[in-house]
This record gives sequence, structure tokens and C-alpha cells, in this order.
Amino acid sequence: MITQDSIEALKARLDVVDVVGNYVELKKAGANFKAPCPFHEENTASFVVSPAKQIYHCFGCGAGGDSVKFVMEYEKLNYPEALEKLASMHNFSLSYTDNKQNKPRSQLMEKINEWYQQLLLKNTTALAYIKERGIYESSVEKFGIGYAPDSASTLNYIKSQMFNISEAVQMGIVGSDNKHLFARFIERITFPIHSSNGSIVGFGGRTITGHQAKYVNSPETPYFNKSRLLYAYHLARQDIYKRKEIIITEGYLDVIMLHQAGFTNAVATLGTALTSEHLPLLRKGEPRIVMAYDGDKAGRTAALKASRLLSAAGFSGGVVIFGEGIDPADMVKNGAVEELSDMFRQSKTFIEFVLDEILSLYDLRDPKAKESCMQEGIGYLKTLSPLLQEEYKTYLASRLGGLGVSPSLVKLNNTQAQSKPQTAQHNRHKDMWELTLIKTALEYPAFIEQILDVLDPSLLQFHSREFSLALQGRGDAPELMAIMIDESIKSLTNEEELKAELITFLTRHYERELKKINMQNSISFEEKAFYIRKFRGKIAKLKRGELVGI
Repeated sequence: MITQDSIEALKARLDVVDVVGNYVELKKAGANFKAPCPFHEENTASFVVSPAKQIYHCFGCGAGGDSVKFVMEYEKLNYPEALEKLASMHNFSLSYTDNKQNKPRSQLMEKINEWYQQLLLKNTTALAYIKERGIYESSVEKFGIGYAPDSASTLNYIKSQMFNISEAVQMGIVGSDNKHLFARFIERITFPIHSSNGSIVGFGGRTITGHQAKYVNSPETPYFNKSRLLYAYHLARQDIYKRKEIIITEGYLDVIMLHQAGFTNAVATLGTALTSEHLPLLRKGEPRIVMAYDGDKAGRTAALKASRLLSAAGFSGGVVIFGEGIDPADMVKNGAVEELSDMFRQSKTFIEFVLDEILSLYDLRDPKAKESCMQEGIGYLKTLSPLLQEEYKTYLASRLGGLGVSPSLVKLNNTQAQSKPQTAQHNRHKDMWELTLIKTALEYPAFIEQILDVLDPSLLQFHSREFSLALQGRGDAPELMAIMIDESIKSLTNEEELKAELITFLTRHYERELKKINMQNSISFEEKAFYIRKFRGKIAKLKRGELVGI
């Protein structure tokens, strides 16, 4: 079993925004972050993540918890598996009560990379390629560039270091074919790929001996998902946050050369197009995004797909398309750094790029093709916000207008259906005073005794159940998580403030009780007189500033 001390130490390292943000695209909303809930279908963002409380809660389906609970629910893991997954993601060594398991997490990937780096220094062909591409020695060290030898050498090294072969298979260093083991990276320059927190989770490899595939990446593993990772993000992250801009390229060498030239906010996709799974990572720091893609057919297609995705998701930024046969790495090598800087600064906005690409796909001299082009442009505009639709409707009309098309023909027909409430809880009455009291009890347990001296849960008209849960310390209850994470509910922060609010509440309570007793005809005159005196006495004391109990 994992020791409790180890669990607490891991939890102390976790940030719920980072953990959830690796799976879900979060948007800043005041002090919290919001997103459509990943646990049920919905059109509105009712899923809230609180960095202050370190919890998440969905106001639609009621799902909620901390970082560990999220990984359990999202990945369908049990508690120990979720802890181990989070530990591996954060390069943390768990401790176990069983001494056989109580050992540091394997450093297989780091050791393999160190070995690859040593081999690079001994391989003249690989070093010549590095030099020819204009890569500095400092960049070789910064990016951990290495060289993978033949398969037998790699297998022998793993065995000599006493690493488990099954782990090497799991991590994607070794593959198996009909029970025969082989190294996945053979005679290639290697580029270690890191998770956003800096752990090595895979490799990219570039052949220098004529293998059929010029570049290969690690296979998909529990740690390596190329659709969620960006090459060199761990190195670029701080500059991305500072500059509020990220440059996305298509290759490792582009990134390395751009960093050499001072564009230290550059990253690259891993041999795949940009996908929706990249969006949570790109959302961090809310940067402007510059897509720097090759001008060949594949590059333009990838840029078009990415621009559609990013514009529909509300990102700002633009596209830079390089001439065929030229890429960012070549421009840096040729000293065209100022020209590069201008290109990034003057990138074409995502929306204009998409519309221009759509226009380029049709023979606009043909009326039928022109009509199809307009309909495709309108279809794309409908993926944007209403404001952007109206703004770029004019752009599309102006591009088609010069070709005999009236702008009035570009009709968007924006009629947005109102989304229905997700559950009955949206229609439920919310009493802010009662919710404030509950939040106070949750955040300041020392006040609970003072509260219980004068009232009990039965006095609350709308939220007595939540108050009972709070008194029981059931902070993991979905109803209480919803209260904790709701920014509109404020807690009382000192005893005087609490006393004043309790006096106000109790005064109203006893005034209501007094009205009820005055209208009561089923009790005797003596009993009614007793309760009238009792309630009037309590109200008088409360109005003098004295707290009286129930």
C-alpha cells in the first residue's frame, strides 16, 4: 500500500487547475476557471475549477472533488492507480508500506537520454549533420539532443543498467515482434520529448542513414500522447506566459533554431496536426497563437485545419505560411531573424486565413462554384461567436462582392436556441444568507460552536440539509463543493460580523414565529400568551445586541 505521508506529500504538489487543465480546456472566469463538464453532455459551461479551494464542481451533474478524484473519474482508475498516474506525471516518488515496492521511481527515460547524449559526441556523422543544420553546442545541451545506435546496443545497455525490459516496452523505448525484442530508435538523432512539467515521456528520432521514415516518434503509451504534448513546451512555458504569445511550428529543428534566434516561446506539434486535445495546454496563460507552417500542400492543409479549430475555440492569433522549400530553421540559419520577427508580428488572422483558403479552393468564374464557396464560408462563420460572425460576414462579402455577389446575399440567420437547465437544482430557491452561513462554517470551523449556541439546522428554511452536512464535516459532499466554489457566496470572516448576521437572522425568525402564534387559534389563551411573551422577549434582547439561543 502507498503510505499516507507519501499521499499527502503528492497532494501538496498538485494544482487542480494544472491537473484538470491537462484533460479539459479551461477558461478563466473571475477567480475560478470554467468549462463544459467532461462527465455529462451540456451546452453551457457549468463545470467550475477553483484554484483557491483546490476542487472542481459541476453545477449540472454534481460531479466534484480534488485532483485525485478527477483523474479517477476521467481515466476510470481506482484510487491507488490515480495516485501512481499523478506521481508519474509530476516525477514524484511514492513510498509503500511493502518494502519491496518502497523504491524510487525508475529513471529509465532519463538514463537512456543521457546515454544517447554521450553517443552523439562520439558519432562524427551525427555531429556533422548537427553542425550543417546550424545548431549550436549550447542548443544540443539545452534540448538534450542525442544519438540512438543499433538495436542490439540499446538492448544490451538496458540490461546492463538493470532496467526492467517490460518497463522499456511500456515506455516505448523497446518494441516486440513475435516475441523478438528490438529498439524503436535505430541510428537516429534523438530529441527527448517532455511533459509540461519537464519529465521525459518519449523521443523523436531523425534518420541520418537513409531509413525509409525520415522522422519517427515514440508510440502511444500511458505517458506519451502526441495529441496532448508539444515539443519543448517545458522550455518555452515561462516565456509564453511572459510574452503572452506562443509560436507553433511543424518540426524539432524549427523550434531549436527559433530558440537560438531568441524566439524562446516556440514549440512544435509531434508529427500530427493540432487537435482539440492540445487546446487545454494552449489555453494556459491565454497567449496569442502564431501558427508557423510550411507552404507545401500538407502545411497549408494543416494550417487550415488548425485555424478552423482555434478560431472556433475563441483563440486569438494568426498564421504565417513560408514559401515552399523554406522553413523557420532555414531562415534563422540564413540570418533572416528580423524578417522572421516581422512575419510573426504581421501574421494573417485565423478567420481571414480560413476564408481566403476557402476562396482559393473554388473557380469563382463559375456561378455554381461561387455559390458553393459562399455557402462554405457561411458554414465556417457559423462556428464563431455571433459578434465575429457579423464582423467577418462583411469580410466574406467584400471578397465575393467584387465578383458580382451582393453582400446582402451573405445571410447567417443567427437564431440561437436557449439551452435548458441541466437539472432541477438550477430551479431550486437559493437563500444567500443561509448559503453564507454554511460557507462560513466550512471555511471557519472555529465559528461552528458559536453558531450552534443560538440555532440548529432546523431553523434554516431552504438549506438545512447542506448546513447539517457542513456541521458533520462532509466537505466532499457535492452540495457543499458547489457552495465552496461559488464566488457569489461570501463567507463571514470575523466574530463580530458573524454575531451581527446571526442577530439579524434570529430577529427575523422570531418575528415570523410571533406572527404565526398570533394567528394560531388551536391553542389555549394562556399558552398563546406564554409564547407571545417569550418571542417578544427574545426579539427585545436581539435588538439590544444580545445573542439568544433557540
